[in-house]
Amino acid sequence: MHNDDFPGWHGTTIIGVRKGGEVVVAGDGQVSLGQTVIKGTARKVRRLSPGGFDVVAGFAGSTADAFTLLERLEAKLEATPGQLQRASVELAKDWRTDKYLQKLEAMLIVTDGKQLFVITGAGDVLEPEHDIAAIGSGGNYALAAARGLYESDRDAERIARDAMAIAADICVYTNGNLTVETISG
Repeated sequence: MHNDDFPGWHGTTIIGVRKGGEVVVAGDGQVSLGQTVIKGTARKVRRLSPGGFDVVAGFAGSTADAFTLLERLEAKLEATPGQLQRASVELAKDWRTDKYLQKLEAMLIVTDGKQLFVITGAGDVLEPEHDIAAIGSGGNYALAAARGLYESDRDAERIARDAMAIAADICVYTNGNLTVETISG
């Protein structure tokens, strides 16, 4: 099959919300190929504990690519325990310069409960404005919803869950099967 004819993998919305001393990362479970849902219960949010320091990571994009990046992030965190920003920058540098890693198609949201970052293959380590980050097919929908809900009396988890529900109602590549991880700062 010629590459131009391949319909492409879609699916996943990941959101990170920091509020009230907590960060919540939530992700849906949908993986689609073209217009077909391949799986509805994928788990794209993980808790890592390299060197005894908890980090929560969510990924969008190719699962195999994301696992490769998570393994690399864990190695960076083991080399720099408790230094999420440094480990994230080192991963982004490797991702941008290593010929093998450059081919990886995924994005990450990572947090240690204090810091919240989006890491991309373009070498970006972005700390989001407004304490909310979102990636994936429905990321912009979830981001807009969370920003609208942020000033309410909802806590971080409720905002993340409600924003994901809104995204799932709008984006055909997002479903309501959530994995939610909370970490305190």
